[in-house]
This record gives sequence, C-alpha cells and structure tokens, in this order.
Amino acid sequence: MRWVESGDVRLAVFEDGDPAHPTLLLLHGYPDTHRVWDEVVALLRDRFHVVRYDVRGAGASTEPLDRRDYGFDRLIGDLSAVLDAVGKPHVHLVGHDWGSLQGWEAVGRAGVLERLASFTSVGGPGLRQTAHFLRHGRRRQVAAQMVRSWYIGGFLVPVVPELVWSSILPRLIAQGFGDGVAARAGHPAETLVKDGHNGLWLYRRNMPDTLADPDLSPAVGDIPVQLIEATRDRFVTPALLASTGQWVPRLWRREIAAGHWVQRSHPELVAGMIAEFAAHVDGAPASRELRRARAGARRGAFGDRLVVVTGAGSGIGLATARAFAAHGGEVVCADIDADAAARAASGIVKDLGGTAWAKQVDVANIDQMEDFSRNILSQYGVPDIVVNNAGIAVAGSILDHTVDDWRRTIDVNLWGVVHGCRLFGAAMVDRGQGGHIVNVASLAAFAPSRMLPAYSVSKAAVKMLSDCLRAELSGHGIGVSAICPGFVSTPLAQHTTYVGRDLREEAVRGLARRRYPPERVAAHILRAVHRNQAVVPVNLEGKIGYVLSRISPRVMRGLARLSGPTRNP
Repeated sequence: MRWVESGDVRLAVFEDGDPAHPTLLLLHGYPDTHRVWDEVVALLRDRFHVVRYDVRGAGASTEPLDRRDYGFDRLIGDLSAVLDAVGKPHVHLVGHDWGSLQGWEAVGRAGVLERLASFTSVGGPGLRQTAHFLRHGRRRQVAAQMVRSWYIGGFLVPVVPELVWSSILPRLIAQGFGDGVAARAGHPAETLVKDGHNGLWLYRRNMPDTLADPDLSPAVGDIPVQLIEATRDRFVTPALLASTGQWVPRLWRREIAAGHWVQRSHPELVAGMIAEFAAHVDGAPASRELRRARAGARRGAFGDRLVVVTGAGSGIGLATARAFAAHGGEVVCADIDADAAARAASGIVKDLGGTAWAKQVDVANIDQMEDFSRNILSQYGVPDIVVNNAGIAVAGSILDHTVDDWRRTIDVNLWGVVHGCRLFGAAMVDRGQGGHIVNVASLAAFAPSRMLPAYSVSKAAVKMLSDCLRAELSGHGIGVSAICPGFVSTPLAQHTTYVGRDLREEAVRGLARRRYPPERVAAHILRAVHRNQAVVPVNLEGKIGYVLSRISPRVMRGLARLSGPTRNP
C-alpha cells in the first residue's frame, strides 16, 4: 500500500502485478472497499498491473475535514491524483456500483477522459444518464426503477440512516450479501460501519443536484465502453442500463446471470471480460463473443447471435433457420440428411446474405451428438440459441406399433432433445452469459391420439422436459420454451412411417389443405425467444387443444376416441 494525497484526504492505494504490463484501475462501490475486487485481481495480476484504492472515507483512506466533500468534483479529483501517481498515459478504468458512477462521470469530463484507454462499467449506470432516463423514459420503466431505488430516498434523510448503520444493518450484511455471495475476510470490511456512515454523503452530495439539473449532458467522450450487466441485480433495471447506450459512441454490452456483487460470485467471468476488452482496445483481435457484444454492429434482432437448429433440412427447422438468419443470426443448420443441411445453409447465404454452416448429425445417436456439440463449441463458440426441432412420426394404432417403432420415435423425438439440452445447456451454464433453448413439441403433447401414440408420448415428454429444464436453468439466465404447433403444412406426413392402414396420401393431402406454413411457426419461435415464453401453442387447433387440456381433459380424451384409424383385423 502507498498513500496518495488529494486535497485534505489521504488515499490508500494498492497495486498488484508488474507495472510494465497494461494498467487496470478498479473502483469499488458503496459500502465496499478495494477488497471487493480480491478474487478478480487474483485472476488478472499475472497479465496486468492492477491498481485499486479506497474511496475517501472508506477502508484505510481518510475522511475529508468537511463531511460534505463527497461531490463528483472531489471524487474525480481523487481519481486524477491516483492517475498522476500511477504515471501511465493510458489506463483501463473499471467501476462497480458507485465506482461505476464515478467512472461514467470521468468519461464525460475533459482532462480525465484523455488519460483513459477504456471504461468497463460493472452493473452501474451513470448518474447523468439516470437523470435523463427518469425524466424521459417510459412511465412503466421509470416506475420499475424507482421501486428498485427505494433505499436512495432513505439515505437522503438525516439521522435515520446513521441509526440503521449503527444498529441492525451491519449484522444483516455480515450474515451474507445474498445473490450467492457469502461474507469472507475483507468483505465486508472491518470498517463497514464507518464506511456506511461516510458513504451516505455520496448520495446526499450528488443525487439531488445531478438528478434535478436538466442542463447536465448525459453524453460521454469517444472512448470504448464495456457495460457488464448483472441480470439479477436487485438495484438496477435492464431498461435503465439499455438507455445508456444512446450516449456512448462505442459501446459493448455483455451479460452475466448474477446478482449485484457479480465480481464476488462470478470472478472468472468478470476477470475474463475485463481482460479481453482491455486487450482488444490495445490491439488484440476481438473474439466472437466480443464481436457479438458490440452495440450498434448487430444486424436485426438476433444480430450475430449463434443459433443451432436441428432438423434444419426441411419444414419447421428450415423455416426457423432462415428466420433467425434473416434477423441477423449466424446459423448452424444440422440435419441427418447432409445434402438437405447443405441446401439449407447455402440457401441462407445466397438468398439472405447471411452466415450459415451445414452439419450432419443423427440426434438420436449420443456419440454423434457429443462429437457435434464439441465441434460447434470449438469452431464457433457457445450457442446463444439452440432449437431442438428434429423429429419423426409413426402413424397407426398402438397395437400395430412394433418395439422398434417405439424405440426409434423415442430415440429421435425425446432422446434427441435430451442430448441437445444437456450438451448445449451445460455449455451455456459454464459460459454464464445466459441463452435460450427451444424444444419443438406439438399439439400432440397435450392432445391424446389413436393415430399417433408413440409420437404423442414423445412430445408430451418433451414438454415436461422443457418445464423441468426451465425451472433449473432460470437461475442461470437461460430461457427454455416448448413450441406446440397444431397441423402445419410440412413434409412430415410424407416422411411418416405408417403401420396398420396406409394413410399416407390422406395425411399428405390433409396437411396441404391446412395451409399453415412452417414460416408462421418460425415466427412464433423467434417471438418465444425474444419474450422468454414457456409454452407456446401455435395456430388455432394448437391453442384450442392447449386450453381444453387445461380446463377439460375429459373432452380431449373423448376427442381422441372419435378420431384416428381403427386397427386392421
């Protein structure tokens, strides 16, 4: 530790790593000290010169003589004093919570901006940008943010916050920070009560003036800014964070499925993002993940998202692959028919000018699926969206189904989905940046049928699998949707295996007359991903069947008895 003088304050500055390496300057929030960054620093100090300091009045740093000297001018003066002591012409600035507020203020000020190579904000918006959002944002979004910011009003009143800090609040914090973050040596700091008292003036000196002044510009200088959003942060809404983008010329947005103290709960991810961004700003090539994070560079709603679609050679799979590509996604078209997969990928490139690759895989074969997933992860990275669509059908009575009919149907329709969910879901969890899994089920998932017993059983299992997986993965920021179309005009009837009576021609004509194209199902899939919908019945019969299955299963069983073929004698 060394001391840096800033006015009447002595700042405790801590350094790790080789000063010859690029320098990172990490700013902590309230009521933290520099120790909140310990886990992240341990992962960065071999590659960077890492500098931290306790904000005035926090940790080992001294308090100002006038307790009101916590305004942004003083805070930026402290930052400048530390930059002078570091002596580097360009420093990568990183801030969390109030450290982010200081960072946003710094990148909007001439004289400081020129000394910064980049800025990474971990979950915190700028106060000027927040003021603009509260004045001009949508009422519902503003109201939601006000609810999350309830504590700020309490901090602004006299005496009461000090009493809370002197009584119950330290004990509550010492029991654990929540969000999966347990207290450990150094966090919370031994100086927590003092830090809590002093830090109240961060709010009292900056909040009223900044939020009430409409003449303060929210714009920042032309500097690379990385915004890391902790998607389960209880204090900041996604709408507020998204609104900051309009003021930043060069912005990269990334997400981590975590709570407020994300640098404690997910230090590997935070350290990796900081290091990758700093290296890219210094001239290293951007990874696929970082390229996808560049705001404004995306084409369409799913711009640069990596999408894997199985059964993409025809029908719903083909329409879905093309729909994602049309909205900017980079698509892996997988199918058991290699030629069909190749036609799908080349069609996307030729017709849409998109990016697509063809892969051959039998989803029912675990060895092939494991090789397939490994190749995708190594060649293209972790998918953002996986659509488990591949499926087959066997039509006829239960007594006419052979064991092989049942086995193959279950292997493709259920095990194929299980393999896709398990392999790619695990990769999404390990990445820690969310994602979405779509499992294509059917009206048959909740509508019993004499005509399609094995198919119905497999699709019902897919729906239940989706519900279970959605519950498990929600905490990781990964959505799961079950899509349940009714009758769709696809080649499925033509490719179906018929046992007992041969109803192929009748089934093909029936689906053709339905005139419900797979492109409309694809639109529902894209909407389900965008809105994170759990179960999506598609078209009229799908919606009617879903409602009846919930309010009157007896009616659905009666309809099953009235439809379908009778068994051959």
